[in-house]
Amino acid sequence: MLQTLFFKFTGAAESIYIFETVGLEPFGRYASGVAELIASILLLVPRTTWLGAIIALGVMAGAIMSHLTVLGIEVMGDGGTLFIMGIVVFISSAILLWANRGDIPVIGTRLVPQDS
Repeated sequence: MLQTLFFKFTGAAESIYIFETVGLEPFGRYASGVAELIASILLLVPRTTWLGAIIALGVMAGAIMSHLTVLGIEVMGDGGTLFIMGIVVFISSAILLWANRGDIPVIGTRLVPQDS
């Protein structure tokens, strides 16, 4: 996620094309960039990894659905690279969320088996 922030915030042609195609340029580009930045920071802090993973799952779910419904798998001749990166981030975030499920306030203790 961090790697794509430069392109979102600097207005790279591919980012502008993507968000124009889905009808969210420029607000959606900046909003998703901010959400990805927040998620990335939270993922790096052990106490908030679970929250970063949830935010990343949401952002990537939106990106994946945009690819499947509007953009297509391949965008501007990238060979599907952005789509695959979105899938990798989604799966990685799901794994991190599962691994850190015990840290989720209120419900976390119920999600982790207790030793007898």
